[in-house]
Amino acid sequence: MGTKTRLQVLQDYIGKEFTASPSPFMLWMNPIVVDAQEGTVTFKYMIRDEMTNPVKSLHGGVTAAIADDCIGATLFSLNEDNFYTTINLVVDYFAPAHLGDTILAETAIIKRGKQLVNAQCEIWNKDKTRLIARAYSNLLKTNMVKKAL
Repeated sequence: MGTKTRLQVLQDYIGKEFTASPSPFMLWMNPIVVDAQEGTVTFKYMIRDEMTNPVKSLHGGVTAAIADDCIGATLFSLNEDNFYTTINLVVDYFAPAHLGDTILAETAIIKRGKQLVNAQCEIWNKDKTRLIARAYSNLLKTNMVKKAL
């Protein structure tokens, strides 16, 4: 059988920690793949001490990093050869998450053009009753090509 698509690689990790990411930072965050479809992914995170601010809630910068990396994984799911780079990221924060909490990050492609992609990431508490944050990002297609899996 031939080489797996990037989406298939993501799907192979459903229910497991995603250790195949090319991003060392994403690996540090220890995401668990909940779902992966073309153009949308859901990751689960356990908030560890080093991810919190002085009052032990999820640090805003880590929240933004989760959104940015999840959106990057969403572009990974599109099976394109070129890398995309974030050209902006806007995050709205709605509620805190605390040390020991489990959160879900769900992404969606809003608009996909030839050179630019607009995507969103919503970060929820574990049972999806409280929206923690919502991020929007624009990403630019680069001329850098991904290596084969």
